[in-house]
Amino acid sequence: MKRASYCAVFTAILACGIYLAQTGAASNNSNASVATRQAPAPGAPAPQAGRGGFGGPIELGPDDKPAFADPPAGFDVRRDNIPHGDVTAVEYDSKTLGTRRRMRVYTPPGYSTSRKYPVLYLLHGIGGNDLEWTRACHADVVIDNMLADGLIQPMIVVFPNGNASVTADAADAGRGAGMGGAARGGADAAAGPRGAGAGAPGARGAGTGAARDFGGWGTPFENDLLKEIIPYIESHYSVYTDRDRRALAGLSMGGGQTLNIGLAHVDTFAWVGGFSSAPNTKAPAELVPDPAVPKRLKLLWLACGNKDGLIRISQGVHTYLKEKGVPHVWHVDGNAHDTTEWANNLYLFAQRIFK
Repeated sequence: MKRASYCAVFTAILACGIYLAQTGAASNNSNASVATRQAPAPGAPAPQAGRGGFGGPIELGPDDKPAFADPPAGFDVRRDNIPHGDVTAVEYDSKTLGTRRRMRVYTPPGYSTSRKYPVLYLLHGIGGNDLEWTRACHADVVIDNMLADGLIQPMIVVFPNGNASVTADAADAGRGAGMGGAARGGADAAAGPRGAGAGAPGARGAGTGAARDFGGWGTPFENDLLKEIIPYIESHYSVYTDRDRRALAGLSMGGGQTLNIGLAHVDTFAWVGGFSSAPNTKAPAELVPDPAVPKRLKLLWLACGNKDGLIRISQGVHTYLKEKGVPHVWHVDGNAHDTTEWANNLYLFAQRIFK
């Protein structure tokens, strides 16, 4: 009965999300339609059209292709013969929000206050919480394995709750866990098989300004991240406090949050990554009113699967950045709006930050 109830709720959210993505994403910016309907360059493959997906029909242009090969098999499978980091639940008092909140913090194997570490902040999807990246995408396992293989330097990874309306008490009661970016039969199924499906993209399409603030997912969370979460991490952990050693990335709704916040605060973050960014993403011209600003980033990463109907959001941003001469990675692989996409991009993104 409980599982049936979860499924019924998810079906309703999904149906609403698909409709809003189809209608709202078109208003994200006219550049989104340019990206999907532009004529291919001479000698380039013709755009693919007609395939359906979460968020609506998918049309691919000549730019929509992988920038990197997929991760190797087993990159996200826990190994018993290597050191493992710790993931700890951390509560903090948010003066900005006037409430007590919770996040998760990954510290690498051998964490020591005798050295300093760079920090990656990872944001989850609309139905998820501070557990989504570790339960559904096995982010801690991915980082452990890359450290063991010498692919990345030791780092701290912070998993905030991206919905500023969720308190620590609500998290204790199981509220705010939702269905996450991946379709899950119940809250506990997040730890099950990956790549199961898609989560709802948001509540109100992709308008502009306050009309598209998405409640606690918009300005309230931005303030909590900048004024509470980052200062807490920097006062309680042995970390660097400069922008060059601070990165921000996210999946789905968290991808939209990442682009909205990261591109507006290049003095705070030098590395920004949006994976399968949802319709909460600001219109490209609003994201980048001055093309000189994102050029200060050391890495701007956009990624989406070619089976994801929300690809039009990232296509629009990519096209705009390309027109404005803003350097960025545009990585389109063969996945959908799913946990495989997000774990893969974490693997690829993490190797290219803090260099």
